[in-house]
Amino acid sequence: MSNSPASTLDNFLVSEQFLKDPYPALRQLREEDPVHWSDAIGGWVLTRYDDMVASFKDTEHFSNEGRLARAVEHLAPESRVKLKTFEDHYRTKGLLHSDPPDHTRLRLLVTKAFTPRTVEAMQPRIRAIANELLNEVEPAGRMDVIRDLAVTLPITVLAEIMGMPPEEKLLVKHWADALLAFQGVNNPSERILEAAQNTLVELKAYLADLVRAKRRKPGKDLVSQLVAAESEGEKLSESELINTAITLLVAGHETSTSLIGNGIYTLLHNDAQWRLLQKDLSLLPSAIEEILRYESPVSRQPRLMKHDAELGGRKLRQGQMLFQMLNAANRDPAYFTEPDSFDIKRQKNRHIAFGFGIHFCVGALLARTEAGLVFQLIVERFPKIHLTDATPDWDVHKRNSRMLKTLNVAF
Repeated sequence: MSNSPASTLDNFLVSEQFLKDPYPALRQLREEDPVHWSDAIGGWVLTRYDDMVASFKDTEHFSNEGRLARAVEHLAPESRVKLKTFEDHYRTKGLLHSDPPDHTRLRLLVTKAFTPRTVEAMQPRIRAIANELLNEVEPAGRMDVIRDLAVTLPITVLAEIMGMPPEEKLLVKHWADALLAFQGVNNPSERILEAAQNTLVELKAYLADLVRAKRRKPGKDLVSQLVAAESEGEKLSESELINTAITLLVAGHETSTSLIGNGIYTLLHNDAQWRLLQKDLSLLPSAIEEILRYESPVSRQPRLMKHDAELGGRKLRQGQMLFQMLNAANRDPAYFTEPDSFDIKRQKNRHIAFGFGIHFCVGALLARTEAGLVFQLIVERFPKIHLTDATPDWDVHKRNSRMLKTLNVAF
């Protein structure tokens, strides 16, 4: 593969093999064709750190608005009409589907739930949930980290932040899986899009009920805060409220799930680094940053060209899609020494795993906090933990995420 020109990589970029191990192909693209047009993916593929930062900064050309609605544009008119609810939703402005000034206004409303003080106050509760989950698997001496911990912990925390009844929290996983299935797929099938639309209908009905409940009896949760902002009129419309709540439910736990799963796998797979962390827990913050860099939870971010622009000597046209390959940027040798080495003592680590600029992940601190508490508890409680599967089980159905489907360990 490394001897062939970058253009021959195109079909490989949408293969299961690429999703299992994308790094050799991304390195080749970064060296040979860093702003690469891919017919297979359906857009420009960016692999250089500098190009990605430039595209994050320039929201005037590289837009978040309407990018996911593009998923229906390849369909025949009669099919597209049937997906009007889907298209309308992804053309409605929300936290992830807007540019300034709307994004600035929406983000200010949401960040209150994720301030350092708020997240610090949540630590005892996060630790208690993590300990409860570990108590459940301890007698068996083994667990599937993804199912038993990495999914359940962040969903439980998120449900509490949003003010959802605890018994309804597992609905979030079902909704997220359906709404992430079409993302990153070039010309997704009508079946996948219809499943996403059905999920949106179900989710919007659920959130409408939740919003009505919070209007009657507001609490300290995030949905109650958004309802209060909506009542002030100019701050938030109901459609923006629902859209933003959907974004938080779908995206709000996936990054933490991925960070916990990728982190435990990468640490246990690199035995010397794992032993280093066991001996010195003060390395935990830098270990988390290295996990984020080395196996970035969000592997790529789509953008829609709002106007023509030039990047890396290429002319990008209005209406084209562009994919920021974050996992390529985070292994760019221009910014990281020995980028393919996993080093929890790494000092210069200005990764962009959580994005950059105004679209920096609003829940980044919460994800780091959840992962830190989980890793600390595992070091303390399960010193003999080890992998039981010979090869990692990467999820090849979520193309924009770097995530394990299962991760079996024994302790």
